Amino acid sequence: MVKNQRMRKVLKNSPVPLYYQLKEIIQEMIDNDQLKPGDAIPPERELCEIHQISRMTARKAIIALVNEGVLYREQGKGTFVAEPKPKHLITRLKGFTEEMEEQGLSVETRMLNFSVMDATLNLKRNLRMPPHHEQVVEVKRLRIVDGEPLALETVWLDEQKVPGLSQEMLEGQSLYTVLRDHYQYQPMYARQTIEPVLTDEYESQLLGLPNHSLAILFQRTTYMGQDQVMEYTRCIYRTDRYKYEIFLQP
Repeated sequence: MVKNQRMRKVLKNSPVPLYYQLKEIIQEMIDNDQLKPGDAIPPERELCEIHQISRMTARKAIIALVNEGVLYREQGKGTFVAEPKPKHLITRLKGFTEEMEEQGLSVETRMLNFSVMDATLNLKRNLRMPPHHEQVVEVKRLRIVDGEPLALETVWLDEQKVPGLSQEMLEGQSLYTVLRDHYQYQPMYARQTIEPVLTDEYESQLLGLPNHSLAILFQRTTYMGQDQVMEYTRCIYRTDRYKYEIFLQP
């Protein structure tokens, strides 16, 4: 337990909301190693006494940090400091499995759906399909890292570019490896958008999250060169266990 005198107090005359001040104080204590991963933070009642604030204000600060993955709760035990989120550096074009394994993480992939379907106009545009190409292969997979579901990934490919592609070929295999070995496709560059989203009931269940949790949506179009599209991917990542870093150079 943290000694009360080591925690600075909220300022009642500050324009910053009290709950946000308390949130920053707890975060500051974690950043300064006053609170370490696995440590219990003071209970709400004690925080109220230290700062002379309401129970609702203390709870709001804690919930905000829980939602960010900084803290976690255990029923009947209290609220604890979470382990730091591993960073995923976005600098190179590579498959999910390769990216995770390079960081020493174990990867499991659960196939949720493999089907051939009529292409929507939006998919035709994203895949830059010729007018006479009508169908796409849709691959939906749940990505599990170190035993925890991390991402829900849906990939679409122009069906005529991947003749004979089957679910069996992808079981336990990286998609990029299959495309390289069977079709001689090599990714050259990609365009990717990143935006925050709220998970729906289906996504939340698969990712082990409460309904309407904050997640990050990555949408990527991967090219093989000469504007030839290899794949279009929509991937929803949970944010409470992992964070993403983008490396920029002038």
